[in-house]
Amino acid sequence: MENKTFIRWAKISLILIYLVIIAGATVRMTGSGMGCPDWPRCFGYYIPPTQVEELLWKPNHEYNKGQVIIKNNSLWVANNRFTTTDVYNPSNWEQYTKHDYAEFNPYHTWVEYINRLCGALAGLSCLVLFVLSFKYWKIKKSVVLWAGIVLFLLGFNAWLGATVVFSVLNPARITTHMIAALLNVAALIYLIHLAKENKKYVGKYDAAFHIFTWVAMLLSLIQIGLGTQVRQFIDVQTRSGITDVSVWLANPDVSFYIHRTFSFVIFFVNLYLFLRNKRLNLGIAKMDWIMLLLILEIITGVLMYYIHFPFGTQAAHLVLAALMYGLQFALILETSKRNLKNSTS
Repeated sequence: MENKTFIRWAKISLILIYLVIIAGATVRMTGSGMGCPDWPRCFGYYIPPTQVEELLWKPNHEYNKGQVIIKNNSLWVANNRFTTTDVYNPSNWEQYTKHDYAEFNPYHTWVEYINRLCGALAGLSCLVLFVLSFKYWKIKKSVVLWAGIVLFLLGFNAWLGATVVFSVLNPARITTHMIAALLNVAALIYLIHLAKENKKYVGKYDAAFHIFTWVAMLLSLIQIGLGTQVRQFIDVQTRSGITDVSVWLANPDVSFYIHRTFSFVIFFVNLYLFLRNKRLNLGIAKMDWIMLLLILEIITGVLMYYIHFPFGTQAAHLVLAALMYGLQFALILETSKRNLKNSTS
């Protein structure tokens, strides 16, 4: 029996995870990843500061345990609750040892903080989803299992987010963090598929179309991986102090050329699926959306290369890829169910 409340909550959780992906893409685009240099709090606060003066040591000021100050280009953490005197007492403070990054930029801080808030909302939503899943315990235990997997993946990705901060934005860890978010998307889409198992998809099954949907999704995953290599190439430049966007891809490495050429393969595979869907009248509306997202994805890629990263294009490029991947995975599940329906009819 389908539980409408559960399915509605699962869709809300999926939207929130995509919101986290959007926020994370914005963090990476703006270079705000170290806006909160500690984790899970931000400079030791649940609501971060807005001015650097709030992070400087003050006389006759009350500090709570865990609050952070910046002193001598280092982060110092209050080891207890105390009120300062007129003289700085080093015994009240412990140096932060996870890394040596000690800069404050209010813009970066609040961009990163909003990203973490989105993650917290997604976490709470997935926790509620896991609790609601027990209504399926007697009729379909796999729903409970996959709700648990979704919650675990989200917790695991939160931990990965902490390691990204502790590594001072290691590009490989950022990439792993993003891939884990895509796994979360797939797990949630599959969970919705399980919970809606009795839904009947109108339309015929086409084996070639189904096979090529798998090919298209795998190509998209490879392309996302190649895109992260290009992004890592850019990250290396920005970390070395190159802020002029016009030179980021002036002399790209081989990963960029592979990524760009591979986009033609992806376009023609999806064009084949789009035309086959129309010619055979399969009635798969998702294919229209996938084609639209792919065209927008290509446009943002062209803008980044030829117009030197206009504002928002980096984040849009990643989010569009994540949306397309999610739709492709949902399409595979839909065509699989059509096949099952045909084989049992």
